[in-house]
Amino acid sequence: MLTSIRGIVAASFVTGLALSAGPGFAETPAPENEFDLAAVRAAADVSVDVADIEAAVPAVDYASVNRAGAESSIEISGNVALVSEYRFRGVDLSGGDIAAQGGVDLSHSSGLYLGTWGSSLDEDTVGFGHTEIDFYAGFGGALTDGVTFDLGAIAYLYPNAGSGDFDYVEAYGSVGFSIGPAESTLGIAFAPKQKSLGGTDNFYIYTDLAFGIPETPFSVIGHVGYTDGFLTFTNDGKAFDWSIGVEAAIAGPLSIGIAYVGAEGSPSLLDDGGTPTDPLDDFVYNFTDDAIVFTLSASI
Repeated sequence: MLTSIRGIVAASFVTGLALSAGPGFAETPAPENEFDLAAVRAAADVSVDVADIEAAVPAVDYASVNRAGAESSIEISGNVALVSEYRFRGVDLSGGDIAAQGGVDLSHSSGLYLGTWGSSLDEDTVGFGHTEIDFYAGFGGALTDGVTFDLGAIAYLYPNAGSGDFDYVEAYGSVGFSIGPAESTLGIAFAPKQKSLGGTDNFYIYTDLAFGIPETPFSVIGHVGYTDGFLTFTNDGKAFDWSIGVEAAIAGPLSIGIAYVGAEGSPSLLDDGGTPTDPLDDFVYNFTDDAIVFTLSASI
């Protein structure tokens, strides 16, 4: 931008003339050819390019001077789902019945987030009561183009479970990769020794794969996980779980999915509320049998 300082210079010059013009000069006027007013005006007409001045001044990184002035934002998102049965790492936690699920997340532009998620359970077979509520917090973001990370901790709570310890906490971390329509995630989770885990710990490692079919709303998804610890239905505390399925976006935030899910494990003898010493009052339930799970979900 060009800013003229002509008015400033001219005004100063004229003021100087007015202050220096005394009565003595009035009696002896100067010859007309000794004062060229046009030349004075031309000399006073000076234009300055502000861009040249700005270029000479070092730029100031205001974000580094005052981080409080940096841009930040907080986003709230939610999700709801209806599943034909609730499978956690391949294990049936809803007794083969339909489960209602949903959660809310609060995330900051820095990568920090926290949230809660819940699901209905089968009170008779699982023994955790009829509700699971999870609270979690973590930090995630992009490492490079196509590579992301996620670190956090989660608390699994069962507020209406029976007597005993059922709640436990777990730390988790994962790295995600994406190339075109293909995505993969490698993650781990570790629950330290707790009463609810029988005084032992639990380690879990998994990988998720997804491939979006170009020019269609469908994605093929797969999962393989391995548990070493308390949270299995095997005698040695070691078990694989798996799933493979298809998801599709159907309208707006709605999506549907179908997956074949299973895990290693043995059927368990459960008490159905009768006399504990009477085996006729107990029944066998297989928490890890293979199943086809349907999902209807929405995210906002």
